[in-house]
Amino acid sequence: MKITRRILLATAAAASTPVRAAPAQVLKVGMTSADLPTVTGIPNNGGEGSRFLGYPVYDGVVNWDFQHPNEIAESSPGLFSALKIDPANNLRWICKVREGVKFHDGTICDADAIIWNFRRIYDDKAPQYDAPAAPIVRATVSMLASYEKTAPDTIVLTTTYPFASLPYVLTRVMAASPAQWEKVGKSWAEYAKAPIGTGPFRITRVVPGQYVEMSRFDDYWDKARIPKLDKMIVYPMPEATTRLAALRSGQVDWIEVPPPDAIPSLKAAGFQISLWPYPHTYPYVMNCQPGSPFADVRVRRAVNYAIDREGMCKIINGTGKPAGGLYPEESPLFGKPKNRYTYDPEKAKALLKEAGYGPEKRLKAKIMISTSGSGQMVPIPMNEFMQQNLKAVGVDIEFAVVEWGAMLVAFRSATDAAASLGCDAVNISLSYTDTSSMFRCYSTSSIAPKGWNWGHYKNAEVDALLDKAQATFDRAEQDNLLMRAHELVVDDAAWLFMVHDLNPRAMSKKVKGFQPAQSWAQDFTQISIS
Repeated sequence: MKITRRILLATAAAASTPVRAAPAQVLKVGMTSADLPTVTGIPNNGGEGSRFLGYPVYDGVVNWDFQHPNEIAESSPGLFSALKIDPANNLRWICKVREGVKFHDGTICDADAIIWNFRRIYDDKAPQYDAPAAPIVRATVSMLASYEKTAPDTIVLTTTYPFASLPYVLTRVMAASPAQWEKVGKSWAEYAKAPIGTGPFRITRVVPGQYVEMSRFDDYWDKARIPKLDKMIVYPMPEATTRLAALRSGQVDWIEVPPPDAIPSLKAAGFQISLWPYPHTYPYVMNCQPGSPFADVRVRRAVNYAIDREGMCKIINGTGKPAGGLYPEESPLFGKPKNRYTYDPEKAKALLKEAGYGPEKRLKAKIMISTSGSGQMVPIPMNEFMQQNLKAVGVDIEFAVVEWGAMLVAFRSATDAAASLGCDAVNISLSYTDTSSMFRCYSTSSIAPKGWNWGHYKNAEVDALLDKAQATFDRAEQDNLLMRAHELVVDDAAWLFMVHDLNPRAMSKKVKGFQPAQSWAQDFTQISIS
């Protein structure tokens, strides 16, 4: 074949031109937390901690399924490839350990490693017991009585009572590397400097108080979820205006909870705004015990009728919708409670009068609120709105303003504990992620520190329904029991129900492939930057 001079020159030019590497796929995120969530496999800072420094880095023994965005996320096999109830004993769960899973340090995540992680949480005599972090898991997975390895690939879990929702709460049990803990001197503080999990991302740098860098883990066991990103970097940015400025300037590509009043201008500037329902309720969890101003059900109903929820949703620019219960009204689990909490100040005043309050004796209460935090929306303006609504019907509230982490500690403590600051209610974002949510929030078996019933709400009929719901493995029957319990909880005004968040976040137009899930966790593995 005749080779022309033109071809030779072109070939020479191509050989002398350096090949440019594709731009690095790096996603930079501004979180709402005041500090970095802990990175050791039991993240603090609530759902946001798990969202960014939990599930991306660590698998749970059970994971979340992100494949059905039009439905609330279900549980999905994780480090347990399968689990089933023992047909001969409904307290006993037989769990198969997934084969071939490697930690980021190359060691194998087997049944022994998973048992080691259970001991980290439940065995206060174990060398690896993590006293500060273990209560974060135990507050949700409080029903676990024992765990044992019965075969090289099998672990048996036993609960203290029948608990059909166990697979959902096991998402909180994540696996850290025993070998790495040994290597760094058997210290969780040292482990936090170089943490090792099994997730699709591995932590490659931790700068305390500033940022955490994660890189793609190419040897991840689920090949469909090997990240498209090279790196993801997360920064704590509790101030909404700081997050907004960082996004506009290009310092970050993604922010959680943009200021609601900035959303129109962000859209006009070409930024993407994501709004999507997820299982979220924003209430005042009221102390229902004797001596509290909220012990009287008439008072609790009164404050629920005092709130203009539609007006609140307007001030947050449609990033939430009114809440009349734990579940949204369109949920089949909402039921048909007798009390539907419309905005009715006159009814609120009448109920307060029945309870002995009026112009000469105004009701006073102290509410714990946060400055920011996971699912906390825009707490200061929203609580100022609450304060105005309640003042108009004869209720004067003062605020104990705390950092998000301090609120989480308080919520896992007794109402009279020092951490609760003598408050009569806590304004905390909570979830209805799964069929155990009602049990965790309203059962007397879940009174803090065993669960999320900080306010000591008690109703024997609710307890019976929730116990029965957790003891049945028939989903239709379980849903019916939960619906009936929810009707009672709403009629009792167990909480002051405010709004359901629509999970707002703002992103650069460079961010591609994000599909929000109806979950407090999200899937970052399918995201790319262009």
